[in-house]
Amino acid sequence: MARPPSLTLSRGTLVMYDAPEAVMPLFTWDARSQCYRAKGQAYRTVMETLMAAGIPVRDQAADFEKLTLPLARETPPYPHQIRGLNAWKKAGRQGVVVLPTGGGKTFLAQLAMRDTPRSTLICVPTLDLMGQWYSGLLAAFPDANIGLLGGGSHDETPILIATYDSATRYAEELAGRFALLICDEVHHLPSDFYRTIAEMSLAPYRLGLSATPKRSDGREADLDTLIGPIVYTASPDDLAGNTLAPYHEEIIKVRLSQGEQARYDDLIRQRNDFLRQSNINIGSIDGWKDFIRAGSTPQGRAAMLAHNQAKNLAYGTEGKLRVMEELLANHPDERAIIFNRDNATVYRISREFLIPCITHETPVKERHATLEKFKCGEYQWLVTANVLDEGVDVPEASVAIVLSGTATERQYIQRLGRILRRSQNKHAVLYEVITEGTSEERVSQRRRGQDGQTYAEPDWENFNAPH
Repeated sequence: MARPPSLTLSRGTLVMYDAPEAVMPLFTWDARSQCYRAKGQAYRTVMETLMAAGIPVRDQAADFEKLTLPLARETPPYPHQIRGLNAWKKAGRQGVVVLPTGGGKTFLAQLAMRDTPRSTLICVPTLDLMGQWYSGLLAAFPDANIGLLGGGSHDETPILIATYDSATRYAEELAGRFALLICDEVHHLPSDFYRTIAEMSLAPYRLGLSATPKRSDGREADLDTLIGPIVYTASPDDLAGNTLAPYHEEIIKVRLSQGEQARYDDLIRQRNDFLRQSNINIGSIDGWKDFIRAGSTPQGRAAMLAHNQAKNLAYGTEGKLRVMEELLANHPDERAIIFNRDNATVYRISREFLIPCITHETPVKERHATLEKFKCGEYQWLVTANVLDEGVDVPEASVAIVLSGTATERQYIQRLGRILRRSQNKHAVLYEVITEGTSEERVSQRRRGQDGQTYAEPDWENFNAPH
């Protein structure tokens, strides 16, 4: 009797030397190695196809572990968490669940792990989030063997929490070990670098979590093949007053001073003159890239400098600082986070108003100490540039003041999420302070769909503009 065909794993790809006809469409012939190859992510489809055809196979690719994962916490899940979990199961345990920050994405993932007790890889974007997941999983599954990959750790455990950077670096090594792949802040995954994690992984079960899966490049559509389609969505409004704290938003418009307005208009004229002469439209990502490439010329550098200076005027007008001071005075007993787009303004606010600050330059230990003092009430206010946008748990805050940097829907929702976690008698408020008559106002309107369109403004800050 002929031996059944074998399926092996080599450098993140599935290999069959004698692929049955039923699965040949799933593979590509590698003439150099004289074998059939497929991405690791095809593992589930290959196995299901072989089983449906009644073809036995020697599976030498997967090295999954069965686990026992009774959940230690007794807190019952919210209805939306049950609905999200059930929708994911109904979709074959593949897909993305969209919940607002504070909506309990981590607990939903723990429920998925309990109900899919197999070796699990969890990917997160930052070391801060890795620490939060580690603490949460230790509390949820105290008898489980949980490890870390990243930040100096390189554990080999059946439950592994890794940063996206580290998981990508070791994607080949991890490919066959984990049956369940969980990607927190899953909108990071479709990038050219990180998508390798999902493409090489054999994981037949995949769960993506995000508050805002949209990407400025539109590649969130790739999640359908990397993780699975969106299977459940709940918005902040859906959960406000029940799972999340009730909240409201206020938009406050300030005007440039007469001198600032004249300077702003002159800078925009300089930029636009160059754009017209160069036939460049920066209303799209491709147009913006053309603008950046044009920065290699003296005229292009001057236009880019004018653009940046105009933006800095709109984002950093003196009027915004006066509004911020008034808003803080109006909330004397509440903890507030002030969001800004650039470090220079953060440091200025910290220095002039004696408010502790956190930026990407803040050392990890200092950042941790500052957040702990904020949580316990020793610090009432905190000013930051971008680093608290994603994943950091600060339930004590009830006021957010966004002075600048509200270009994308994802960034806006992430910042709103920082103040939505419930606590007793809490009502949250987010103030968006924008400069009237500038590009900042138009960006804010577009993000809220008030210009008649329903798209998210591209995140220009992801591109390195020449200085």
